[in-house]
Amino acid sequence: MATVSPDDILNALRTVQDPDLHRDLVTLGMIEDLAVADGAVSFTLVLTTAACPLKEQIEDEVRAAVRTVPGVRDLTLRTTSRMRKPKDPTADRKALPGVAHVIAIGSGKGGVGKSTVAANLAVALAQAGAKVGLLDGDIYGPNLPRMLGTRRQPAQRDGKILPLEAWGVQFMSMGLLVEEGEAVVWRGPMLHGAVKSFLHDVDWGELDYLLVDLPPGTGDVQLSLIQQTFVAGAVVVTTPSTVAMEDAVKAVNMFAKLQVPVLGVIENMSYFTCPNCASRHGIFNSGAPDERALAMGLPFLGAIPLHPDVREGGDHGRPVVATHADSDYARALKAIAGHLAQRVSIQTVGTEQG
Repeated sequence: MATVSPDDILNALRTVQDPDLHRDLVTLGMIEDLAVADGAVSFTLVLTTAACPLKEQIEDEVRAAVRTVPGVRDLTLRTTSRMRKPKDPTADRKALPGVAHVIAIGSGKGGVGKSTVAANLAVALAQAGAKVGLLDGDIYGPNLPRMLGTRRQPAQRDGKILPLEAWGVQFMSMGLLVEEGEAVVWRGPMLHGAVKSFLHDVDWGELDYLLVDLPPGTGDVQLSLIQQTFVAGAVVVTTPSTVAMEDAVKAVNMFAKLQVPVLGVIENMSYFTCPNCASRHGIFNSGAPDERALAMGLPFLGAIPLHPDVREGGDHGRPVVATHADSDYARALKAIAGHLAQRVSIQTVGTEQG
């Protein structure tokens, strides 16, 4: 039997590329704890995110590559993940301790379902194995306590506010700190203080992603968030209507001015499928949603169909990715969460190369 060396295995693994990063696994440092003894090979495959949608594909290609090495009789493959933190190109914004990536979820206008999308994306990422936090940045209209089905006063420990947990997600909202129905009537400086407190006075722990559900528009909260911490990227949620798309462009331009890369566009309420005839109808517009994203010069993360269950899930605190997991709309949201994780990893490795 041929003698197998660690170099033989590494050379075989150099033929396997990460499909998103377009570099081989060895160069990317994704192979650890390699051991070879009497033809038995074992190592750990370290993915860049627990939410990697291509995990099974990469594992299959790794196994196939190792089998090509003469003398290999057994393979023990362990798969884990380790988030890589991006570099702040300005180097002047304070990163949150323990949080790998802060992702802003924004929109140009209200009524596009941004909070619904943010809540379901957070739950979908958590279901995939990522450690996820969700910050309700809409101080005037905090909806996440209702959408996640949890509304109670958060506790404190060692001078820090402890976020609540719902559906596997750590979350914080002004809606947890005021009586239901109470109006928050604050000027800009008070909004700035609230955002600062939610970022730095909350014990977020160790997170792969902290999604921040921003209020619509391009105002004080957006500025405060980006001034207070390093935001790795932003996602813009829109609907197909012309008005929503025009306002989405404004949001994109705002993030560009603030040096926050836009990771992609999500089109919500993209179409409606008739339950009787199964035909698809573009309620707000016609044409391909990916073409609309391309016209904005941005990656297209996915389209979410219009369905009453999505609205009902938000109203009753039951995110559809958890309660209607096999539905078309839940699968669309899960696919978008995977695409978002891909975009974050691609961008992070890109900053390392730069």
